[in-house]
Amino acid sequence: LAARIATSNSTVLLTGESGTGKELFAQAIHGLSLRKNNPFVAVNCAAIPDELFESELFGYEAGAFSGAKKDGKPGKIELAQSGTLFLDEISELPYQALGKLLRVLQEREVERLGGTGIKKVDIRIIAATNRDLKMLVQEGKFRQDLYYRLYVFELLIPSLRQRKEDILNLAHYYIDYFNKKLGTEVKYIDSELQERLLKYDWPGNVRELKANIERGMNMVLGDTLSLED
Repeated sequence: LAARIATSNSTVLLTGESGTGKELFAQAIHGLSLRKNNPFVAVNCAAIPDELFESELFGYEAGAFSGAKKDGKPGKIELAQSGTLFLDEISELPYQALGKLLRVLQEREVERLGGTGIKKVDIRIIAATNRDLKMLVQEGKFRQDLYYRLYVFELLIPSLRQRKEDILNLAHYYIDYFNKKLGTEVKYIDSELQERLLKYDWPGNVRELKANIERGMNMVLGDTLSLED
């Protein structure tokens, strides 16, 4: 589904639990699109303080506020021109910024903080969330009109416990990854550890699996990763 939607310019909403790999899917969609040679700009909406959000996303003109750069600064939206803007954890956006973002989605134009001119932008927007946006709309914490703009194409990334057939493949992938990083030569996973990997529920999903493999790879001696490691 991600590959099929990649060639269009439609907005994509990636949903799923934390640690399932939503940013990897966003990068893959960008990499398969006609925009692949242009910027992929990722914004973690939860990591930017509310008071800085508008200047970070929309940019600002010279003298827009005290401490502003004398030449002004383009925001993330402008930096993504001709490429893809990835808004991770979009549910954490301050409410007042949602209206401005809606305008960008509808009109494909941006106005810098403290500015009077409007700049046209050619971007594709991919958003991601691990929360239920529909529920947030009902609670008055997320704009309904923006929700429908984002909901053009929803791609639900399943949790690791819903795709157990991927667990050992991913474990071996990370073993190879850490072999290169740590100079180890692990080739096998012992049967006891295999059984535990498959039975465990992985609430932290692929991110948690990777962390566990990394810890084991720092402890392992020899060519077989065991439960003890």
